[in-house]
Amino acid sequence: MEHWLGYAVVTTLFWGVWGALIEIPEKRGLPATLGYVIWSLTMIPCALVALYLVGWKLEGDARAIALGTAAGLLGAGGQLALFEALRRGPAYLVFPIISLSPAVSVALAALLLGESASPRVWTGIVLALIAVPLLSYQPPGGSTGTRGRLWFALSIAVFLAWGIQAYVLRFANQTMRSESIFFYMTATALALAPVALWMTDFKKPMHWAPRVPAMAAAIQSLNSIGALTMVYAFRYGKAIIVSPLINAVAPAITVALSLLIYRTFPHRIVAIGMALAAVAFFLMA
Repeated sequence: MEHWLGYAVVTTLFWGVWGALIEIPEKRGLPATLGYVIWSLTMIPCALVALYLVGWKLEGDARAIALGTAAGLLGAGGQLALFEALRRGPAYLVFPIISLSPAVSVALAALLLGESASPRVWTGIVLALIAVPLLSYQPPGGSTGTRGRLWFALSIAVFLAWGIQAYVLRFANQTMRSESIFFYMTATALALAPVALWMTDFKKPMHWAPRVPAMAAAIQSLNSIGALTMVYAFRYGKAIIVSPLINAVAPAITVALSLLIYRTFPHRIVAIGMALAAVAFFLMA
């Protein structure tokens, strides 16, 4: 198996399961914003392992710091937006939109890195753009207020952030070590933890039983390990291939598991959007 493919498969599987389980701690009383703080802490062991593998050699020049921080801000900022989107909207609608982020990655890689894309991939991009408004559809009588629509805007923000992040990761991997990139991603995630704490409404009832934070840590560890293997996947593989595989197929796993776990099915128009999204990420991957 190619190096990039092995790392990409690990990320895809881990993120797919993580996405389906991420709502469970919140449903048991742990705010999503505190879930972000826990996630940022689970990044630390992965960063230490990465640095250990390269003899604790961290690149500290301005370019490396800038690229690593940019990747971290896009990833961690997307995480904050994702947690809020999942608080306001169901995972089976949020993740199909996020799964279309390879449309951004592929376009940037083709235009700025000179990576080639086949007609099939471009067809997937077009279908992805068609699927987005269908996925945001709400039937008459549904929630039409700001709270009811904000999940869609937040999902689009994650879609853009993670699409651009994939390009930055591939670009950064051409001139610096993956381990340094991940270190700065971890540092950025931790730096944004106070923002997550500020966003937390501590006036609401919370359950502080140790098993809930422990459960959240286990679930978020899947995300952190997947983030590390994602960086390695972009070291060895083209963004135009790696990004569709990871950012499209992982949400597909999430959607399938979410529908099974929560036993729900969306409106038929939204279902059409989900079907188009499925075809789109199949073509892009």
